[in-house]
Amino acid sequence: MSHGKQFTLFTHGNGPNGWKVAFVLAELGLEYESVYLDFGKGEHKGPEYTKYNPNGRIPALIDHKNNDFVVWCSGAIIVYLVEKYDLEHKVSAATPEDKILQLQWLFFQASGQGCVCRARLGNLPYYGQAVWFRVYHPEPVPTAVERYQKEAMRVLGVLEGVLAKQEWLVGGKFTVADVSFVSWNNFAFSNFLGDYPAFNLEKDFPAVAAWHKKMTSREAVASVLAIKASL
Repeated sequence: MSHGKQFTLFTHGNGPNGWKVAFVLAELGLEYESVYLDFGKGEHKGPEYTKYNPNGRIPALIDHKNNDFVVWCSGAIIVYLVEKYDLEHKVSAATPEDKILQLQWLFFQASGQGCVCRARLGNLPYYGQAVWFRVYHPEPVPTAVERYQKEAMRVLGVLEGVLAKQEWLVGGKFTVADVSFVSWNNFAFSNFLGDYPAFNLEKDFPAVAAWHKKMTSREAVASVLAIKASL
């Protein structure tokens, strides 16, 4: 690839998981080129992409300064980036115990919020299921939509219980554990929870609301969100 930047990020304009990685790259000041795959044309399932990610989903990252090392799955990419390029722990945990807690929250985010939000791409965690039944399922299933809206509310409740007692998830500072939630939070707040009668972010989840606002106000995160908005 001839763009001259250190990383190539295969992603999607709307898919939340690619933006999780972009936030971390931006926070670490690492240069990258985004390649936005067209799901409608099946580019994520084509050989030009599956040679990098045999799972045929986004994101995938190539590190051109590390012998074109390829890693896919957003959580794995985030761990790779901080282990290799955040040696001063600017946005990552420092102690062995905090590193485990950081992994704990990264796993919780991936399993509780979502992996993909496109039809025919496999099993989806709670937030992804809500989107599937609301947007892509061929027939309306209101009970399924409500089920996964309630599960999304439960996930927010878990976060609220922790963030009501502490400012950040791990180590008393902003880390990748926190920022991994931003893109799916935004997706939920503006999509399948936005018109859910039982949902009031500021009233019912004030600590989550304040935490999310602090993250989206960070210069690096805001710059990536501006890129997304421009697409």
